[in-house]
Amino acid sequence: MGQVCGCFQVDQSTVAIKETFGKYDGVLEPGCHCLPWCIGSSVVGLLSVRVQQLDVRCETKSRDNVFVNVVASVQYRVVDGKAKEAFYKLTNPREQIQSYVFDVVRATVPKMDLDAVFEQKNEIAKSVADELEKAMTTYGFEIVQTLIVDIIPDETVKRAMNEINAAARLRVATQEKAEAEKILQVKRAEAEAEAKYLSGQGVARQRQAIVDGLRESVLNFSHNVPGTTAKDVLDMVLLTQYFDTMRDIGASAKSSTVFIPHGPGAVRDIAEQIRNGLLQGEAASSML
Repeated sequence: MGQVCGCFQVDQSTVAIKETFGKYDGVLEPGCHCLPWCIGSSVVGLLSVRVQQLDVRCETKSRDNVFVNVVASVQYRVVDGKAKEAFYKLTNPREQIQSYVFDVVRATVPKMDLDAVFEQKNEIAKSVADELEKAMTTYGFEIVQTLIVDIIPDETVKRAMNEINAAARLRVATQEKAEAEKILQVKRAEAEAEAKYLSGQGVARQRQAIVDGLRESVLNFSHNVPGTTAKDVLDMVLLTQYFDTMRDIGASAKSSTVFIPHGPGAVRDIAEQIRNGLLQGEAASSML
């Protein structure tokens, strides 16, 4: 209705292409414009000057023969002052951009292994942006940004990559576990050796204390009871220890049955064995 009355409205962030009798006659900026249709003036098209986005999905293969889908996101807009070129030089700019993306991706990715494609996606995006910039500037379009937003290998390849990663992590975990077990065993052995060493020191001190106590008892008894010899005192001490041992065995609830020769004669035999051992030890020391 507005164009019938000679008026035309152009919305914000949009420009209109004006022709007079089929010939380009300028660009109409946002606002209301007078178009005398009676002298052949008309609006033949509209162009958005906003930044637009085109997502391109391209299937190609890497150098190690893995098929992969690369998704590129291209952001572009019409260059200020070049609405004429953008409207008249390209029939479908989105298809043109898509063709350039296909060309660059399929020329770049086959030169890389699959791992390199993931690592160097920024380089792929830069190659696409450079090629598009050179080609689309002539047609009045500016490439604002180009991103590689997704790299999708075949499902079997993804599963294999995950299995490789899982196996590598499992191997590291196994090594760490083995190292921890090794440390634990070493520490346990060190603790056991230290315990045995301390136990040996305790036994040695216990025996030394027993010997010192016996010597002191013998000396005290000999001084206090005239006529007694060290042999008599030692026999009496051994007899006392013997009966104490028998009492402890009988009083213990968890003791096993022990068969030993019982009677004063047994104590005499033990005393004789101790004396013989001491005499032999003294004899050996004197020979040295």
